[in-house]
Amino acid sequence: ERLAPGAGFDEHPHSHTEIVTWVVAGELTHRDSTGHETVVRAGDVQRLSSAAGVRHVERNDAAVPLTFVQMWLAPLDPGGDPAYEIVRGIADSTPYAVPEAGAMLHVRRLTAGERTAVPDGAYVYVHVVRGEVRLGEESLTAGDAARITDAEALDAVALTQAEVLVWEMAAP
Repeated sequence: ERLAPGAGFDEHPHSHTEIVTWVVAGELTHRDSTGHETVVRAGDVQRLSSAAGVRHVERNDAAVPLTFVQMWLAPLDPGGDPAYEIVRGIADSTPYAVPEAGAMLHVRRLTAGERTAVPDGAYVYVHVVRGEVRLGEESLTAGDAARITDAEALDAVALTQAEVLVWEMAAP
């Protein structure tokens, strides 16, 4: 998603969704009906568990363009109370768990030629944020993604400096 300065999404509802946001560049202003108001910066991970229902606003209140990637995950047990968390400046290779959805996010920042293992698993989603990577026989560039079932012994190799989001998903 790309938002120009001053642009955004006015207040709107969500329910039964785990919303995970990775800010690529700029700053995302978040406000929700449970009283959270934060600014999410590049390298931060934000999660809004909409549970039985929450309303929120997402805006670019900064003077520079905003780019972010947002993943919507189905919770394993719908309902409950909304929850919010933010992890500032998540380190490379530090996994971020979303147990409510049976998912794990791996953020990888790679130098040209660097290789990273794609987790073995029933369902894996790979999203290239920056740069170019080779995933098996396929080359992916910024904005490209791959859905992989029954991943086993698969590597992603950076063809240029790259940033990659890798999701491990629980089997249904």
